[in-house]
Amino acid sequence: MWESGRVSILETREMECFVAVAESLHFGAAAERLGTTQPAVSRTVARLERRLGVRLLDRTTRQVALTPVGETFLADCRAILVSVERAARQARRSGQSGRLVVAVRPGTAQGAFADVLASYRARPGSIPVDVVFTHMQEAALRDGTADVALLCQTDPLPEDLGRMEVGWEEPVALLPVGHPLAARSALKLADLLALGNFTERLPLESLESVIDRVALADLVVITGHTARRRLGPTVTAVPVLDSPSAHLHLTWLPTVQNPERDVLLRRAGHVLDAVRSRQPVH
Repeated sequence: MWESGRVSILETREMECFVAVAESLHFGAAAERLGTTQPAVSRTVARLERRLGVRLLDRTTRQVALTPVGETFLADCRAILVSVERAARQARRSGQSGRLVVAVRPGTAQGAFADVLASYRARPGSIPVDVVFTHMQEAALRDGTADVALLCQTDPLPEDLGRMEVGWEEPVALLPVGHPLAARSALKLADLLALGNFTERLPLESLESVIDRVALADLVVITGHTARRRLGPTVTAVPVLDSPSAHLHLTWLPTVQNPERDVLLRRAGHVLDAVRSRQPVH
């Protein structure tokens, strides 16, 4: 229904029903996913179309298909539902005792980040900080699970993220000590691409597991140079000259207000300035 040129307020349940149907293209499957009945889903989507004054789905006895308007509306609904869920999570966390959550990729928490965290925790009045190790740091930041994310990547960061560089990782190849390439002083990517067990993307598992697989000659992979601290006697790290460096950034969502997060970030700035000037932090 249209009122004074504006659509009536949409309900998230209506959008959830539409998204479930649009993604499965089957009313029965959508009903099962939502824990309701097929007629209820059909009525909800039909009511939504009436209120919008447009057809979102083409229905026949054999199939369901999105209309062009439906395809556009699907993308918008997904974005809205993500925002609603993020807002709910942030509200729940705000109602709990004050804590900060930092999402960190396994293997990147040493060095400057550890100094930042220690400095913040030593500050009078600081609140507890939970460090969550995950390979989905940016997702945790965007869905409200984390307040800050430590990202380590070679690609440019998304424009909407606040960022503070805390270090970088030079690329090294992890190889078994007895491997023919292990004695080299440096390698090129072409040397590694010729190997049957080389993978360009670091597996989504712990660094300890990766190192074990390298030691067993199951895997050759490129990672950051700080991994050398974790290597045992059967694995070595060789620099890779033509692979890009990965930059470590503390990142956050500037659109989300969080005063204590901002305190942590200011402390991080002081620590990093001191590291650069080799002066103690007061």
